[in-house]
Amino acid sequence: MQIIENLELVSATERGSVGALGNFDGVHQGHRAVIDTTRTLAQQHGAPMSVITFEPHPRTLFQADAAPFRLTDATGRAEALAALGVDILFQIPFDQNFSLLSAEDFIDRILHRTLGLRHVVIGYDFQFGHRRRGTPEMMIEQAATLGFGATRIEAVHEADGAIYSSTRIRQCLTEGDPRGAAALLGRPWSFSAVVEKGDQRGRQLGFPTANLRIENQIQPAAGVYAVKVAVIAEDNGAVDWLDGVANYGRRPTVNDRGKLFEVHLLNKNLDIYGKTLKVQLIDFIRPEIKFDGLDALQAQIAADSARATEILR
Repeated sequence: MQIIENLELVSATERGSVGALGNFDGVHQGHRAVIDTTRTLAQQHGAPMSVITFEPHPRTLFQADAAPFRLTDATGRAEALAALGVDILFQIPFDQNFSLLSAEDFIDRILHRTLGLRHVVIGYDFQFGHRRRGTPEMMIEQAATLGFGATRIEAVHEADGAIYSSTRIRQCLTEGDPRGAAALLGRPWSFSAVVEKGDQRGRQLGFPTANLRIENQIQPAAGVYAVKVAVIAEDNGAVDWLDGVANYGRRPTVNDRGKLFEVHLLNKNLDIYGKTLKVQLIDFIRPEIKFDGLDALQAQIAADSARATEILR
């Protein structure tokens, strides 16, 4: 997948795609309906399939002091979109100046003149442009005037009638329900981080751990999880998934270094300091609790490891 972050560098060969427009945080099942329609239209037009999105997420600019909320960072979003067969990702830098662009000018100057879209696909509730004045109805009307197509995708519902949304996925994660989040995403929720040097307390207890920090993404519920772990290859980004158990929280029994994700690889002993790990949350085992001492903690880690092994089997 080609990623273009500077619209001034869009070439003639990159114009004329059929594009899906949105933030696509999480690239969840509802987003996939937008992308599936985009793919079908691109095939009909004999054109590349593109996604037009923004970085950082607009909410980050307007609510700079808010807690991290994103389900995926830019890298994770790009990986998910590439896996869906997107040809071109137009990742528009979203800053104060761009936020002042009117909805009408965004359609005309960006989608029509710069990208030369043949067709744009938009979700049922996506708003855009200065003060979020742009609506799907405005998009359809102005696109027709400018000579390209526009399609509005209706809400996609789960079996229980609820609408697939990033908000519901965030709720699942903060409530300790990674299985529910995975059902909405269509894959386990994940994050990537570089392994930090720790105090090697886990190694002393017989359970060496990799210390990771979740940055610029939503914070899941504190507790112990069964996880899948991949060490990202530096040369080609390839992954090999390993089983693991992890604790997320402030480690009340030993010391508080802020929230850490401590990952213990099951049946593996690898030198991974300084490496980038990708961690998938598979299931929640228990909340984080404070133990009376290290012996009790060690016994519980052994029990957690056994439970994680059972879940992942």
